[in-house]
Amino acid sequence: MYNRKQLFSGSGNESIFLWGARQTGKSTLLKTLFPNALWFDLLISREYKRLMQTPDILRETVLANLNMQPVIIDEIQRIPELLNEVHWLISNHGVRFFLSGSSPRKILRSGTNLLGGRALRYELYPLISVEIPDFDLLRAINHGLLPRHYDAVNPQKMISAYIGNYLRDEIVAEAQVRNAGNFSRFLEMAALTNGEMVNYANIATDCGVSATTVKGYFQILEDTLIGRYLPSFQKRPKRRVITAPKFYLFDVGIVNHLLGRGKIEPGTELFGKAFEHFIYQEIFAHSRYSDNEYPIYYWRTASQLEIDFVLGDHQVAIEIKSTDNVNSRHLKGLRAFEEEYAVEKLIIVSNDPYPRLVDNILILPWNVFLQRLWNGEII
Repeated sequence: MYNRKQLFSGSGNESIFLWGARQTGKSTLLKTLFPNALWFDLLISREYKRLMQTPDILRETVLANLNMQPVIIDEIQRIPELLNEVHWLISNHGVRFFLSGSSPRKILRSGTNLLGGRALRYELYPLISVEIPDFDLLRAINHGLLPRHYDAVNPQKMISAYIGNYLRDEIVAEAQVRNAGNFSRFLEMAALTNGEMVNYANIATDCGVSATTVKGYFQILEDTLIGRYLPSFQKRPKRRVITAPKFYLFDVGIVNHLLGRGKIEPGTELFGKAFEHFIYQEIFAHSRYSDNEYPIYYWRTASQLEIDFVLGDHQVAIEIKSTDNVNSRHLKGLRAFEEEYAVEKLIIVSNDPYPRLVDNILILPWNVFLQRLWNGEII
């Protein structure tokens, strides 16, 4: 059992939409927080058919059990029409709902009742370091951070099934993708370019489809919470900057498996890529789980000076280096960024054994950085 950081901060007694990719632990979290809630699980065939045929049953059941609050509907996207009943129960009886699901895409695109602002949106992400007792970095990088995958002795078959059953089949069906083979090839290209600038034309050529189709595929990944764009930081630049966004898939273990990386060891190029992805997952989760909810960018100039992550309105600039001995050549990007903007903190996250301060650049071992991040000491 993991003590999750998503505790719905600031929600008061409002109803909640809780979204997250499959197996992030949404149901487990809600059962832990609300063991006595009235629960409707739309993955159970009998429950699904009953409510699909007669949505009124939801209202009738809730009214007969008003003492069992909150009311939880798991996989709400399977029957968007239930939101009309939910809306009525919130408005007329003040019932508090937790509506969880793996993707809001179907609801958003159906034009269904979105409760008129009566429910707040939250998300649950894969595990983060502070949720895991005796956290193991190499295990996280090789297994990924979906709870079942991280826990497994050998997660490869589970990850393969996850990619096949969920990413390639369920998402293709939900998004009504016409050519599953093209989408499958695109998934591999999305993994290959994970953490890189998005070039729709190049990916389209490799996949044998149009750039417009590729852009639509990326939108599907974003809508289904399987990936997200990292925009470039472009505020009042003196140097010419790259404007194309980057794109990250939601879990480092999924990327590893799609690319057939095998076991990743420290000191390799693959470790460096996975290490950066892992740190991004931590920063992104922190930005969303905290009340601050700061934006995250990357920064790159046309002359190839780069910062991996810029937090907030250029308050914090972060470079990720998997080396265990950061030296002056690793500092160029941060120093260039400081010439352009007033920065509160310049940080390199690395495998160095202990913190160091070089001029005004703080070099932090990854575990120290994450401890400070989750203690609220970074931003």
